[in-house]
Amino acid sequence: MVSFKKICVGTLLAATVLGIGGMMPSAEAGKLEDIQARGTLLVGSTGDYKPMSYLNKETGKYEGFDCEVAELLAKSLGVTVEYVPTTWKTLTADTMSGKFDIAICGITRTFARAQKMDMSHGYLLFGKTILCRKADAKKFKSEADLNKKNVRVMVNPGGTNEKFALANLPEATLLVHPQNAEIPSFIAEGKADVMITETMEARRYVRDDKRLAAPLLDDPFTKNQFGILMQKGDQEWLNYVNFFMEEKDMDGTLDRLEDQYIK
Repeated sequence: MVSFKKICVGTLLAATVLGIGGMMPSAEAGKLEDIQARGTLLVGSTGDYKPMSYLNKETGKYEGFDCEVAELLAKSLGVTVEYVPTTWKTLTADTMSGKFDIAICGITRTFARAQKMDMSHGYLLFGKTILCRKADAKKFKSEADLNKKNVRVMVNPGGTNEKFALANLPEATLLVHPQNAEIPSFIAEGKADVMITETMEARRYVRDDKRLAAPLLDDPFTKNQFGILMQKGDQEWLNYVNFFMEEKDMDGTLDRLEDQYIK
């Protein structure tokens, strides 16, 4: 009968020999292990998308639905959140290079993103819609009403808002502004006629600024879901994020956050 001690010694000797010979290199630690060893969850955010993820310039803190989700995800891992600024234009490159562990800031699930990066299961159903001045609300009843040269459509660069405008509104006058959070006020001030945005954002800005309207809020151009974006290749980390979101959906947390930030 072979003793337990002999098995342990034999196993240790074999592992040492294989390690020295380079025949069995040790596996690299996965994202979960990296995060817990580091003690922080690196969260990429554009910080310009109310009500999902917004950098409050007065307090210097990130706020919104997705920020609370990120905090809860970090808590489940026993770590804290460290935000890493990104932009819609650089979001893909920053994610693919591993600049952060996740990106979560109202990111639409798309086939193009899924080909290059990992995305969590979808959460929060929404669609593309418009934000305009309340006085102009009756002018815009359909996509055709927007697709005219005299209609100034403003979008942020690099995201799905710009892609939608380029694909569907070729006749409109397209204005690109780098700061997404500033566009609603530009619409209200008459510097542009329409902002292409999502129903979540439109609903929030109409609530906060009485000069604005979202006449197509209940009939959006598209139907989409948000997803949490990650560097491709770590299935264990993707599984964990999906499991976490499923649990938060089942225990009512996502409904609570939707009531708090969106409805």
